[in-house]
Amino acid sequence: MDFSSSKDQTLLSLWESVRRQVSADRANGGRSRFVGDNLRSYAELLRSEMDRRELKYTSINSTE
Repeated sequence: MDFSSSKDQTLLSLWESVRRQVSADRANGGRSRFVGDNLRSYAELLRSEMDRRELKYTSINSTE
């Protein structure tokens, strides 16, 4: 997946969506089928592009 042509705000919105999914999974006891390797890979690609652009964002800690 290539995020290089995405707008900054789009990337931040996608990141917040991932954060909400992780938060919902934690609230459900970590049993959600949505937070797995695919979401982690997706989040890593997003994070990498946001870092490249030097965007400010809050980290996601899936083990909290």
